[in-house]
Amino acid sequence: MSLGFGEILVIMFIILLLFGAKKLPELARGLGQGMREFKKATTEIHDELTSAAKMDEPAKKVEDDSSSSDS
Repeated sequence: MSLGFGEILVIMFIILLLFGAKKLPELARGLGQGMREFKKATTEIHDELTSAAKMDEPAKKVEDDSSSSDS
């Protein structure tokens, strides 16, 4: 289910009628800032999880090596 070009034009026209030409740049700016904040937050979470996973890997290897030498 995807939107075609005509459907997008109709939606844009309805938005223009609802909010008016003066409000559209303000709404677009707010939407852009929201998307930027969301992308930044997801990137930070991804980086944090990646660094946490990298920190856990050496500890697991050390534990595996020490437990195999005990046997």
